[in-house]
Amino acid sequence: MIRLAPGAHVHLIGIAGTGMGALAGLLQEAGFRVTGSDAEIYPPVSTLLEELNIPVKDGYRADNLDNVPDMVVIGNAISRGNQELETVLDRGIPYVSMPELLRELFLDKRKTIVVAGTHGKTTVTSMLAWIFHFAGRSPGYLIGGIPANFPHSFSAGAGGEFILEGDEYDTAFFDKGPKFLHYRPDAVVLNPVEFDHADIFADLDAVKTAFLRLVNLIPRKGILIVCAESPVAMECASKAYCKVESFGLDCGEWAAREVRWENGSGKFLVEFRGKNIGNLETTLAGEHNIKNFLAAAAMASRCGIVWEQIQQAAR
Repeated sequence: MIRLAPGAHVHLIGIAGTGMGALAGLLQEAGFRVTGSDAEIYPPVSTLLEELNIPVKDGYRADNLDNVPDMVVIGNAISRGNQELETVLDRGIPYVSMPELLRELFLDKRKTIVVAGTHGKTTVTSMLAWIFHFAGRSPGYLIGGIPANFPHSFSAGAGGEFILEGDEYDTAFFDKGPKFLHYRPDAVVLNPVEFDHADIFADLDAVKTAFLRLVNLIPRKGILIVCAESPVAMECASKAYCKVESFGLDCGEWAAREVRWENGSGKFLVEFRGKNIGNLETTLAGEHNIKNFLAAAAMASRCGIVWEQIQQAAR
């Protein structure tokens, strides 16, 4: 259990990563005093941190910790031998990984919706967050990119749901498991699963094992929305204990039919198990974004958002 007093000082080593920068914003929004350090920092994260007036030290040094923080968040790119990390360990300063802190401070007692898979995580997470926001649900969210419809890629939110990307990459120097295993998912969108991150996964079987572990965390009352066009994702879904519904263009329980492109928009008919649900439209190009929107719409529907609100959110 992580306990931080209101206004506590949290320092992020490796703050310039997309996820760490967003976490810094979440922490500040929640009332914590936030600082950070990194060796190299570039837009868009540098722009975000400047806008938020979050102080960032250039480089990793022992004296970055002279003003001793109450908690240090260790980015997953930071390894033993890093001077600042070694100082944290030598001084016994409390430290934690990004996913652990996110879970304890922002996901506890909320419905957690995780978007996972090798591709499309950022897009589907952005779409879901927007649909929930449009429907007045005030979700918390953490997006691993720059969303078009929000001023920032994060929000603590005031509602009962938190929507975030589930990254299969490792967590920290002291925890080589995937980040998404920390998120206690109640609902998961599983996009296609393919071989990726050859630096940490030996082969496709290793990748599949990581996603199987995620699926195994979903409670029986939860929901898994899975890409029907991905054999590996479907194999993972076959091991789930929760309700499973598939999506796809040419196959799946949730299907996009009569796809057409008019005036820069993709328009399609949504069917669920052969029943006409309604039309959807997206300005994002490509059939892959038709599938992304279909996945987001399916999850939003299963979380109680009415179809008319989903349709209106896309306009």
